[in-house]
Amino acid sequence: MAEEKDLVVIGSGPGGYVGAIRAAQLGLNVAVVERDPKFGGTCLHRGCIPTKALLHTATVLDQARDAEKFGVVVPSASLDLAKAQSYKQGVVDKNAGGIEFLFKKNKIEGIHGHGRVIARNRVEVRASDGSTRELSTRFIMIATGSVPREVPMAPTDGGRVVNSDHILNVGSVPGSLVVIGSGAVGSEFASIFRSFGSEVTLVEMLPRVLPLEDEEVSKELARSFKKRGIRIDLDTKLVGTERGPQGLSVSLEKNGKLESRSADMLLVAIGRAPVTDKVGLEEAGVDLDRGYVRVNEMMQSSVPSIYAIGDVVPTPWLAHVASAEGILAAEHMAGEPVRPINYDQVPSVTYCEPEVGSVGLTEAKARERGYDVAVGKFPFSASGKAAIEGKTAGFVKVVRETRYDELLGVHIIGPKATDLIAEACVALKIESTTEELFRTIHAHPTLSEAMAEAAHAAVGHPIHI
Repeated sequence: MAEEKDLVVIGSGPGGYVGAIRAAQLGLNVAVVERDPKFGGTCLHRGCIPTKALLHTATVLDQARDAEKFGVVVPSASLDLAKAQSYKQGVVDKNAGGIEFLFKKNKIEGIHGHGRVIARNRVEVRASDGSTRELSTRFIMIATGSVPREVPMAPTDGGRVVNSDHILNVGSVPGSLVVIGSGAVGSEFASIFRSFGSEVTLVEMLPRVLPLEDEEVSKELARSFKKRGIRIDLDTKLVGTERGPQGLSVSLEKNGKLESRSADMLLVAIGRAPVTDKVGLEEAGVDLDRGYVRVNEMMQSSVPSIYAIGDVVPTPWLAHVASAEGILAAEHMAGEPVRPINYDQVPSVTYCEPEVGSVGLTEAKARERGYDVAVGKFPFSASGKAAIEGKTAGFVKVVRETRYDELLGVHIIGPKATDLIAEACVALKIESTTEELFRTIHAHPTLSEAMAEAAHAAVGHPIHI
């Protein structure tokens, strides 16, 4: 006999476990199926959390190297990679334990095994020992996430040619590293391993790094990376890789000409692919498009009882997007009044050095949509707090429309950008005007003052520049 549930979630990442908790809070009997040994999904075990732990190690290492200019003498700052990996794993394990606690607190059954949809309201779970159990359920939530994309000209082997999963667990720092792809993942690992001591080359087939960000942010990041000694090859594509006894020869094509880069390691960071294979979706009648699940604005698939969230749907590959979609789906199942997600208001954050945070429309996108646009920028070089911290690279950029003074977007590159962007997220959510932003009194001296200063500049009366 199949066990009765209200909701079975397949996948326990930041979309799946958050959606499960919200559903349980609303009175649903919930089970979460996870094929990995621990709950938490890619974000916790192979993505957001371990990457940011290594980024923090890189930040501390850089601070120790620069400590003398602040009057602190550190005789010799060096990296102990084994200890850094141990610290990273400790953070991951603690968070995984936290998810198990939340499942118990909310009376959610966590099940380890491979979940597969066998009917519109039935899920089969196959455990590692081959045993199976069936769950009958009113609703199914697909939250199986994504995996790094492979490219035929550089198949990964976990040794010299690696993806973002492999590189998290390297046992030694490569002397030289070529990174293919300058999105958030590629830029973060380029930043980490430059701080760790690698000679880094960042390769991007488009005309600029972080190509989804505002163009001025991309240019500033490129300047900062080059100042740190990171080589950047733009308008360049990977065409092949040769493994030799002394390392790798990476073949690149730029402006129709072939070039070669030598490297100890190649990181392929060109995006991710949805995990929808072997989940039983098509057999259950769920429409797919290039591997992604087609969903409506309430995250329902073509089969109304089956919802899909996170990286398996064609929305931004971000953990916080998956969480928001999980909550939306759970509330819709439970009959709560809900509103679709406004993807224009999703923040993007990149934890390289310097950090990048943005929300809303870029200047170019705003103009494409027909807005009469005005922008204001405030450089961190004019910020007292940034000077105190010794981090004056970057700026805050505010994008506004002039007729109604609507705030359209905020783009930050510089110290604590990934935290500072939260204020802009709230401002966009409540439909703040630019005037309301600059008339909000910001404490002094803080980095957040740069937000108000950029808003002042956007309406034509900058104060401190």
